Amino acid sequence: MPARSPKKSELRNPAGQRRGNRPRTETAAARIHADLRAELVSLHRKPGDPILEAEIAMSYGVSRTPVREAILRLSDEGLVEIFPQSGIFVSRIPLAALPEAIIIRKSLEETTTRMAAERASKSQILGLHSILARQREADAAGDREAFHQADEAFHAGIADIAGYPGIWRLILQVKVHVDRFRRLTLPQRGRMAEVIAEHEAVMTAIEARDPSSAGSAMARHLERLLADIATTKHNNPEFFDQPN
Repeated sequence: MPARSPKKSELRNPAGQRRGNRPRTETAAARIHADLRAELVSLHRKPGDPILEAEIAMSYGVSRTPVREAILRLSDEGLVEIFPQSGIFVSRIPLAALPEAIIIRKSLEETTTRMAAERASKSQILGLHSILARQREADAAGDREAFHQADEAFHAGIADIAGYPGIWRLILQVKVHVDRFRRLTLPQRGRMAEVIAEHEAVMTAIEARDPSSAGSAMARHLERLLADIATTKHNNPEFFDQPN
C-alpha cells in the first residue's frame, strides 16, 4: 500500500509548531516575556525580588525552557540579574542610566511634538483631549495604573500624529528604566495633577498650530523627570543601583 500523502494542514502546521512556523516554545517565551516585562516595569515585581523559574513555568503550564528564554531576554534588557549560585532577581534601577535615557527621549519627543503641531487634524486633537480626560478621571480616582496607561497613550498619540509611530517604539526601548523610576514619582502628592497641567500646555500649543511652543512645552514636561531623580532616590533608596 503506498504511503499516505500528508494533508495540507499537516504541511502548514507540523507538530510542535504554530502558524507562521513559530515553535510553540517561542510563542510561550514571547508571551511570558511580555507579561514579566510588564510586571517589572510597573514595579508589580519590585527591585530585589526573586524570580522563580519553576513557579512561573507552573503558572503557565509550560516547561522551564520558554521561561528561561524569556528571562534571558529580560536580562539582556537589564531588568533582571542572574546569579548562577544564588538565583534570579529583579534588577535595581540603574541611577546613572536615567539622565541619558531622559535626554534621548526629550530630544525625540520634542521633534515629534513640533511635527504634530503642524499636522494634527481636528479629530486627532479631539482624540488627545479624550486621553487627557481619562487622565483627569484617573487622578480623581487615585488610579495610578490607569493614569500611567493614559500617559503612554498621550505620548504615543503625538508620535502617531507626527507620522512617525516608529519613533515611539524606539522610545519604548530607551525608556524602560525611566518608566520604573516614573512609577515611583506618581504617589507624590499633586504629581499627577502637575503632569496633567504639563500635558495641557502641550495641547494648547498643538491646537494653536505653534510648533515651537509645542516642542518647548514637551521639553519642559520631560525635563521635570531629571529634577525628580534626586528626591525619588532619597525616598526609595532600596530600589536604585547606585554607582560606587
